[in-house]
Amino acid sequence: MKFTPHNYQSYCIDYIKSHPVSALFLDCGLGKTVITLSAIRDLMLDEMKVSSVLVIAPLRPARDTWPAELKKWDHLKDLDISVIIGDKKTRIAAINNDALIHVINRENVKFLVEYYEKNGQRWPYDTVVIDELSSFKNYQSQRFKWLRKVRPFVKRWIGLTGTPTSNGLMDLFSEIGILDGGERLGRFIGRFRESYFKPGSMNPSTGVVFSYVPRPGAEEKIYERISDITISMKALDYLHLPDCIYVNHEVEMSPSEQRFYDQLKRDLIIPTEDGDIDAANAASLSNKLLQMSNGAVYDENKEARYIHSRKLEMLEDLIEAANGQPVLIAYWFKHDRTRIIEHLTAAGYVPRDIKATEDIVAWNNRQIPVALIHPASAGHGLNIQSGGHILIWFGLTWSLELYQQTNARLWRQGQQETVTIHHIVTKNTVDEDVLAALASKDVTQEKLIAAVKAQL
Repeated sequence: MKFTPHNYQSYCIDYIKSHPVSALFLDCGLGKTVITLSAIRDLMLDEMKVSSVLVIAPLRPARDTWPAELKKWDHLKDLDISVIIGDKKTRIAAINNDALIHVINRENVKFLVEYYEKNGQRWPYDTVVIDELSSFKNYQSQRFKWLRKVRPFVKRWIGLTGTPTSNGLMDLFSEIGILDGGERLGRFIGRFRESYFKPGSMNPSTGVVFSYVPRPGAEEKIYERISDITISMKALDYLHLPDCIYVNHEVEMSPSEQRFYDQLKRDLIIPTEDGDIDAANAASLSNKLLQMSNGAVYDENKEARYIHSRKLEMLEDLIEAANGQPVLIAYWFKHDRTRIIEHLTAAGYVPRDIKATEDIVAWNNRQIPVALIHPASAGHGLNIQSGGHILIWFGLTWSLELYQQTNARLWRQGQQETVTIHHIVTKNTVDEDVLAALASKDVTQEKLIAAVKAQL
């Protein structure tokens, strides 16, 4: 296809070319991949400023999306790509492939850096692209530490994400730090916290801080510090997207099921003959309550204990109401997937996971009436908007990033129909708290995006 960039895409391409360090906070559907490849093509083949590029991305975008974009656009035909994915032998062969662009999944960053160290070879990439920069928000993660080791050898950094502050402003320390080496927000997390945050809750006896909140004016100061390398765009500002409708469907447990739920919430343990259901701390309790809201929960032996089928019944009703249109179901726990498949199969449906490349092709060809997707493994970078416009959240997630990214698999550029996103919510449970939390987290992110929004 011939690439005729929108004005905002031309702006972003020029921005990348003119900034050795750039962070693009672009909504899903705005074309982050083709924008980045177009800038790389110009920097490599026209301006001779870049010689070798490494793209770090989630597994499926690394395997499917980036190579597909090169094949899609005619102006990128002179670029070639090597995908460093697979078993060790396959990865090493891909590393030694003399391609202009190498793409690797983020879990293999440590392997790549170690490969060059162990073989006494010089780090060859003068440009690094981090697709989904938010996956580097943890400064203690292995991928962050190993990538930081080779930072002095990289001349140009490009960070891409649509959800820069999914867990709050603290995320920006690592995300911006891996790009600029700590120039703007500092090199040490302690000083960053002292400068911009104050304790939100703490143990008065030990002084251990459980959470931090921004100091007055801190948000504006952080935005100002990073504004020279950051641009941000919302899809609705630049694209004519179809409407997106959010619908909540409430289900209610029986009195006995509700008492079972309330008992765990109150006592943190439910003794049973086959294995206790217990929660060791607040995080574990939240996880267990989410499971119970969905209809089952793991006991101490990791066996799923079934509680109710209210969500399964609502799910079947929603699929039937779709009247034959393809439906995408987002689930969170393994027992959710098991129960969904069993229930829908008994009802005469043939649910299929969206995992491999052939699954994506079949979905986009509308050959899968009912598809299952896990947000953590398929929430980024997949272009599946051609396959349908109905998404049902069977079980919710606390992660704003994964929630938004999963929704954006359908509600993005190229979607031709109104997108409907259904939430199945169990009344008087943690489901209601998750929806409220997702909404409140979005406030911080919207402030960031508004503060650094590019004015064309």
